[in-house]
Formats: sequence, C-alpha cells, structure tokens
Amino acid sequence: MFDVVIIGGAYAGASAGLLLKRRNPAWSVLIVEKNAQFDRKVGESTTEVSSRFMTTVLGLTRHLGHHHLNKQGLRLWFSPPEAADLPFERCAEVGARYNSRLNGFQVDRSVLDEEILSMAREAGCEVWRPAKVSGLALEGEGSNWLLVDCEGERREVRARWVIDASGRAAIIARRKGLLKPLEEHPVNSIWARFTGVRDWDGYEMRQKYPCYAKACHTGRQWATNHLTGYGWWCWIIPLKGGDTSIGLVYDRRLYTPPEGATLAERLKKHLLSTPVGQEILAEVEAIPGDVRTYSQLAYSVEQIVGDGWVLAGDAAGFLDPFYSPGLDFCSYTAHHAHTVVAEALEGRKPDLEARNARFNFCFHSWYRAIYHDKYHYLGDAELMTAAFLLDIGSYHLGPVREVYHCPSLYSEFPFHGVPGRIAAKGLAFLNRRLATIAKKKRAAGIWGDRNSDSRYLIGGVFPNQTALRLFLLGLGRWLLAEVRTLGLSPRQEAAVSPPAEVKEPVRS
Repeated sequence: MFDVVIIGGAYAGASAGLLLKRRNPAWSVLIVEKNAQFDRKVGESTTEVSSRFMTTVLGLTRHLGHHHLNKQGLRLWFSPPEAADLPFERCAEVGARYNSRLNGFQVDRSVLDEEILSMAREAGCEVWRPAKVSGLALEGEGSNWLLVDCEGERREVRARWVIDASGRAAIIARRKGLLKPLEEHPVNSIWARFTGVRDWDGYEMRQKYPCYAKACHTGRQWATNHLTGYGWWCWIIPLKGGDTSIGLVYDRRLYTPPEGATLAERLKKHLLSTPVGQEILAEVEAIPGDVRTYSQLAYSVEQIVGDGWVLAGDAAGFLDPFYSPGLDFCSYTAHHAHTVVAEALEGRKPDLEARNARFNFCFHSWYRAIYHDKYHYLGDAELMTAAFLLDIGSYHLGPVREVYHCPSLYSEFPFHGVPGRIAAKGLAFLNRRLATIAKKKRAAGIWGDRNSDSRYLIGGVFPNQTALRLFLLGLGRWLLAEVRTLGLSPRQEAAVSPPAEVKEPVRS
C-alpha cells in the first residue's frame, strides 16, 4: 500500500511528488511514468508565476541558469492584412524596451522534466519507468488500486490517494466522463522545432534596420516573439543549443492554414506569408520527426478532486498557449494536488466541494477574462496593444503579486476571494468589448488599420505601481478605441459572423 501513486512523472507529477516528500519524508510516494526518456514538448516558455514556482518553491535556480535560457518578456508583431510585401521595419511592434525585472526562462521541457523527476527520486519517491497504468479502480481514500505494466510484468498496486498528472491522456477525467472540449474556443495548433532562424539582434539586422535596432535595449532574440493575424498567432521560442520552437495556433472558424504536402511545409508557408517571417524565418528548416499537431486544444474538467484522487497539470484541463500559461497552470495544480493529499494524510478532511467550486470558477473566469473571442482582435495592433497593457498589468497586480508575497497561494488559484471575483468580471467585460470593436472594424473594412509604422515599447514590469500604471494606460487605449469606432454602423457589426467551420484532417 502506497500513500500516494502519481500517474505521470513530467513537470506536474514530479513536482507534486517532490513537494509531498519534502513535507513528510515518511510518506510512500510512487510515480508511474510511461516514457523511458522524456522528449521535447510544448510549454517551453515560462512566465513570472511559473518561474517563481520553479526557483523559490522547487529550488531549480541553478539548473535553470545552466541548462536553459533567460527569457526577455514577450513581443508582438503586426502587419496590415494582405501586406506580405510590407518592409520589415514598418511592422508594428509591441513589447519590452529593457530587460525583464523578474525571472523568466525559455526551457527545453525534456531536460527540465528529467531534472524535476530526478529530484523527486532523490527526495525518496519510488519511480517506475517505462511503466503503463493498464487498470484503475477509484474506490475512495485508502481503497484505490491500479494495475501497472512495468518491466514485462503486471503489478497490482494499492494507494490511499491517486494523483493524475498524465497530461492530455487525462486518465481519470476521461474514465469518469469529466472531460469536456471547450467548444466555444475551437483552436488548433501545428508546431515544430527549426534550425536556421536569423538572429533578431545580429550585426546584419542592426545594419539593415538601424531604427529597429536603436529602439530596443534588450535582446529581442531571447523574448517569446509572436506573429499575429486575423484568427491566428505564432510563437517563436529560442532553445539552448540553437534550435527554435515555432508554432501556429488558430481559431478554425476564422482561419485555415495554407495547403502543403506535410505539416512542416504548411507551417513554413504560413510563416513566410508575413513580413516578419520573410525576414527572420526565410532559411528555416524543420527538424525531421519533430513536427506535431493538436486539434481542439481547449478542454475542461468538471471536477479536479474527488474521494481519494486529484488532478494536476494538463490532466486538469487546458485553455490556450497564448501568454504561455501552461506551466503556470501546471504549477498551480501540482501545488494544489500536494496540498489536498497532504491535508488528508495529516488527518484533516479537505473540503472537496469547495475546492472543486473554486477551481471551476478560476478556470472559466481565466478563459472569459483572457481568451474568449480574443482571436477576433489578436492581430489588430490598436486593440491588442490595449489588451496587452490590461492583461500584463492585471497579471502582475494579481497572480504575480500574490505568489511573490506568499507562495502557498499556488494552491488557491487566481481570482479567489471577493477581489478576485470583481477582477474576473471586469476583465471579462473589457475582453468582450475589445472583441466587439474588432468585429465592427472588420465589418467596416478598417481592421488592422494601425498595424504598421508604430512601435510601443514599455519598461520593466513589477507587481506594484508600475503594473497599475500599465493597466490604466490599457484602459485609456480601450476607451480611445471605443470612441474611434462609435460611428461604425451597427448593421455592419451584425454582418460579421464567423465563417462556417472548415473541416480539415488535423491529427491529435
């Protein structure tokens, strides 16, 4: 009988196991990992919240400094619709002017996940790999059992608690019928790792585009650079060693990637349809065997915890990769899973109903505040600059400020308490208004009319008055956009309905 069995030994599962053993080394913890060795996966860019978790809670500062890259914020690039021949330097840019003030990293997930699992093993967790859960019965705390295929034999395992950190396989949620596709957010993705990306800050670029070079005093190369358009965006993330992770995420109601013989060819065609892509990515080559795709990225679960089980990481749902929230979500849910299990093992009865209600409110508030209908305005520089300021400002005033002052709040999730509920409603309202303005602009033929000849670069962000200032600037830009579009015809606005969904063979 194990006190805890964790299904999945990557970031979320290994973190939960490590935290449990640090809390009480006497607890018996088994981690069942299906892969003999981790491969690369998406979720390579961290934020201030996930970086705080890795450095302060897990203690990975040395590893991150030696084996990964320091991240210099995020950067957005825009170009007018149907303007592939626009000179690179005229593309609108939004991002940081100076180095980031708080930690962030560009990580190779295969290296990072191996390190955390190794730390969990050294802390006393038993690790079986490669091993597969072939049977599972959740019969309540202290009465769970699993069948695990490992080293050519089938082992029966008893567990007081089971933590499901199996990723998108979501073993428990699928078996219990708790997993639901977030159909109102129909986004797909194609991604790969590439070689041959041009140095954003190299001598050639600085000589060719002197105004571009002088405008920014940090390395654009180390940021998560985003290309944007109507209904889609792309990430460009550098990895230590020289490879670059590049992916396309698109709302399939609004955009369809170009045709091609392979996924890599389709992705590269899309990248080269933009001025920034033509300048930075003209010579890229996809690494063979390292091209992936997912359909219907967004999904939720109706419960995150039950009698004797709890979910962590992608097994507890996924929203959208924009703003790199994946490792934030994994950090919150891993810490939450360890807290729930620890309370139970220490003889305190966790309030499962309250925890499920809190998680569901957080998850859906997060979606409404940031992602619902965002793909209508994501590629419009005027509206996305306002959203960038609002989103970054509120993120630092809320989640970042909380976990920097009190790391135990990772178990509470964002938007908790009365202030959190007020913030959730306010941000959801602003997001809805920006999407409405985007639809009006689209109908009037002026969507993306400020996507060139502008550069909005900010100083470092810190969770204090600087974040508040950014948020207030975002409010001002939203109000200006409201005023500027007041005269657009409501009939035109009503005419903008999403096109019929294009059915295409996207594998998952």
